[in-house]
Amino acid sequence: MVMPKGIGIVDTMIGFPANDFSQYDFIRKQLKDGSTDLDFPVEYMFKNVPKELYGNKDPISVTLHEMDRFGVEIGLIGAGGEVSRKALQTYPDRFVAQGGVDPNKGKEGIQDMVRQFEEFGVRSFGAFNAGFDPQVGIDDEVLMYPIYEKCVELDVPIFSCAGVPGPRLPMWPQHVERIDKVMYDFPDLVFVTRHGCEPWVDLAVKLMLKWPNLYYSTSAFAPKYYPKEIIDYANTRGADKVIYAGYFPIGLSLERIMKDMQKVAFKDEVWPKFLRENACKVLKIEGS
Repeated sequence: MVMPKGIGIVDTMIGFPANDFSQYDFIRKQLKDGSTDLDFPVEYMFKNVPKELYGNKDPISVTLHEMDRFGVEIGLIGAGGEVSRKALQTYPDRFVAQGGVDPNKGKEGIQDMVRQFEEFGVRSFGAFNAGFDPQVGIDDEVLMYPIYEKCVELDVPIFSCAGVPGPRLPMWPQHVERIDKVMYDFPDLVFVTRHGCEPWVDLAVKLMLKWPNLYYSTSAFAPKYYPKEIIDYANTRGADKVIYAGYFPIGLSLERIMKDMQKVAFKDEVWPKFLRENACKVLKIEGS
């Protein structure tokens, strides 16, 4: 049950240390409390955020160094930004692209999804419904359904934040029960939850049992805080449905993640699926 070595981990949420923290301005402008003064809007939830890495002149090398230290072979990164684009071009064997969506842009947003798919070869799209301005529910038929339709058409999954958001924003757009209707209306959509699904983890497990194309990723959680319900599910009926995701360098170091990971009680046969195989299946990474 000890975490094995040499698997070639696929991290489905990793990035690069930026020059500053302006990337979170889209969240700050929506906040109404003192967390607007934090460098990182959910810093109140994390200890030892690796802020010392920010401002490095070669952020790609920083991330690659950490990946190599801890056995991460491939990272799923956002396609937006000059650094990410350079990484995708220079290291196509180490990074795969995730596109962004904005339901408030309507048809223009759908066209932008196609552009990202064609330009960067994105393997998935990511959504943060509580962070959209204005907010949009996961199951919004007018604004989100065209995005899901395009994902099905392009044959790529969507990774969507679910559960109470970390930033001090209203949680209603990301209630896990909203996913049920989406999976009913889009049975061919591959939907991967992000950021925990709390406090509705039991419901997330029930929905994964119900819907074959619904998955759970462990992003933004140090392994010592993985929900017991998810570990139990992976060790029983859900070995093919739980996907590793980190949070480097946003809130967690890979050192912290991998140190904690040694104590996670996955069965031996679950580890390869959790750390690599399930992500490769969902993202269509060949040779895996």
